[in-house]
Amino acid sequence: MAASRPAPTAGVFDISTGTAELVHSIDGGWLLSINGAQSSHIDPDRPEQLDFEYMRQAAAAIADRYREPSTPLRVLHLGGAACALPRSLAQRYPQSRHVAVEIDAELARLAREWFDLPRAPRLRIRVGDARDVTESLLPQTRDVVMRDAFSGSLTPEHLTTVEFTQAVQKVLVPGGLYIANCGDRRDLNSVRSEVSTIGEVFENIALISDPAMFKGRRSGNIVVVASDGAVPDSADLERTLRSDPEPARLMTENAARAFGSGRVRRDA
Repeated sequence: MAASRPAPTAGVFDISTGTAELVHSIDGGWLLSINGAQSSHIDPDRPEQLDFEYMRQAAAAIADRYREPSTPLRVLHLGGAACALPRSLAQRYPQSRHVAVEIDAELARLAREWFDLPRAPRLRIRVGDARDVTESLLPQTRDVVMRDAFSGSLTPEHLTTVEFTQAVQKVLVPGGLYIANCGDRRDLNSVRSEVSTIGEVFENIALISDPAMFKGRRSGNIVVVASDGAVPDSADLERTLRSDPEPARLMTENAARAFGSGRVRRDA
């Protein structure tokens, strides 16, 4: 009989890029913070549970495009942490394959030690820089690329440029989805620039967030969904977003393009 996996232990742990803090939440899950910034929430007993609203929004967009659980999705996750979203999608799509790119080698080791993550080939954790890994992949080998990489509260600049976005486009199959989690302050300068940059490369774009975020009334996250095919946009998706514990709005077509009024970012 296989030995049971040891339970995670709350505490602060040294990792390659600083410290990780693991806290046991009242719902039975675990909250992971990296250098003081909340990074992941995962419940080992409920694989599909996603506590962070932007992860639920990204998962809803993927489910709107790929509705059959038997779909053999190939997903590249740029930013691993506790691998909450890869784990959830692996549960929803049993035939899917996931690669999570995590820059912090010790954090990747701890995530494997702490949580009941699917093993390769269902979920492989690759240690490295997200851009280096993306640029090393063969063309048209991924159905979805999910960017959720942060240094503190900001996405590293080299993951926000036209040149990086073109590398993402290259590894996607025709019509594949690029989903980017964009954090910003109330002025929205960063996310407007991100939308402009991603829209410079991809033919179609949609945005998901709560209405207050779109209006610049708070800091938070906006999920950008881009594709050279159709982006998720259906009544079912609208209902899913509205019925979420933190209701969100879907912005598409001309409204999404108009929101991207910032400068287009390019490599220095």
